[in-house]
Amino acid sequence: MTDTGLAPLPATDRPDVAARLRDALLAASFTADGLLDLLGAPAYAALARSETVPALRATRGDTPLETLVRLFLLQQPAPHARVAAVLPVDEALASGWLTEAGHGQVAATVDVRPFGGPDGEDWFIVSDLGCAVGGAGGIGQRDEEVVLGVGGASTTLAGITVRTPVGSALDLGTGSGIQALHASRHATRVTATDVNPRALHVTALTLALSGAPAADLRTGSLFEPVRQDETFDLIVSNPPFVISPGARLTYRDGGMGGDDLCRSLVQQAGERLNRGGFAQFLANWQHVAGEDWQDRLRSWVPRGCDAWIVQREVQDVTQYAELWLRDAGDHRGDPAEYQARYDAWLDEFEARKVKAVGFGWITLRRTGAAEPSVTVEEWPHPVEQPLGEVIRAHFDRLDYLREYDDAALLEGHFKLAAEVVQEQVGLPGAEDPEHVVLRQHRGMRRATKVDTVGAGFAGVCDGTLSAGRILDAIAQLVGEDPVMLRDRTPAQIRLLVEQGFLEPQG
Repeated sequence: MTDTGLAPLPATDRPDVAARLRDALLAASFTADGLLDLLGAPAYAALARSETVPALRATRGDTPLETLVRLFLLQQPAPHARVAAVLPVDEALASGWLTEAGHGQVAATVDVRPFGGPDGEDWFIVSDLGCAVGGAGGIGQRDEEVVLGVGGASTTLAGITVRTPVGSALDLGTGSGIQALHASRHATRVTATDVNPRALHVTALTLALSGAPAADLRTGSLFEPVRQDETFDLIVSNPPFVISPGARLTYRDGGMGGDDLCRSLVQQAGERLNRGGFAQFLANWQHVAGEDWQDRLRSWVPRGCDAWIVQREVQDVTQYAELWLRDAGDHRGDPAEYQARYDAWLDEFEARKVKAVGFGWITLRRTGAAEPSVTVEEWPHPVEQPLGEVIRAHFDRLDYLREYDDAALLEGHFKLAAEVVQEQVGLPGAEDPEHVVLRQHRGMRRATKVDTVGAGFAGVCDGTLSAGRILDAIAQLVGEDPVMLRDRTPAQIRLLVEQGFLEPQG
């Protein structure tokens, strides 16, 4: 492969060396838990913020773990003899994991970051030097082929991904390979693509060093590397979603106008999914003057797919431009050049009549339903990750609600979801509350207003009585016509089921 200004990468044709390195790293407790024990919570948290001084202070000794942290995480050269006591140093040098640094020292050629898997697995994420501890801007690295480590977006996507066992998974735009690594736990076959050949090389290193099966690695943009007749049970992508003028940085800039890359990715995913399969993406989208942003996103959803789109954050165009200029390190360069780049961003937004940019999650599910469901909502509030099971259950409930008309719904049995509480809002001393609110303490942590009938209904739901029988009992208690209560309540039941407050039983 060709590199332009970046350090040569370790060889991928020596799985035996990767296996021995992994054994040595584990033997020295170079793991997520081991780092926390060594550094302590403040220094560990500072490292996540790209601040290395506390970690440097905590690794002044010469234990094997301190040596590895300084070598692979903090990118500090270490004496050859000290490293040889911890790693198979000659093999690591020969295969390119280490390089001679002069004065009897060796240095790492890549950043290696311990990462705890969802079931306690000890994984290692490989990336270009400096990126995991400083970000691309933090090291002044502007090479378009740079491969970053795991960031907040990567962990968000991993947390929302549905993790049911599947036959095939596609990680589109794999980067350092974190999504492919997660998929290897529950997919028989994993395909990973990237427009950047260096990223595929790094993904192979991440998988090998983490003890995961190799993936089918393919070079190309979007779905270009995928055969026309090839479909998948799961598609995930943390794409280069940044809406920018031009495509300076491969890892973040899509190279298409506006939000066209994210739109194309979503629209093309439908025909690549097997029935019942999920496609899950992080994305940015434009808020255009005179256009409803929700309608814009609904137009992206491919035919034959249910969709759940959640907007998590909105930034005005100045905030957005500043965020990504800092990401590239432009704020540390020539002020005139910074101003010119800033102007270019605002010119681009002005030409497209863009007032703000939204960020969030997009989940598609291939369905055979005659009328697919498309939900587009704004939810900037805290949630409880991981959400993969919550998202899967959301689509299961959609199927249930489509299958049951109101009469069948009243024959159904429901159970109040775990850790739902009722809050009453009103003036002190008032006989009746102004509002009754049900609030989730798990998953999406939603809150929804209900009337007294809805609150009473939800409180009684334990799966034993049908919805109709519960409403009949409530009607008798409040002195209301049971027929009229049965007529007006199913809409409220449907909302509580759709939002996850009530779980259908059987």
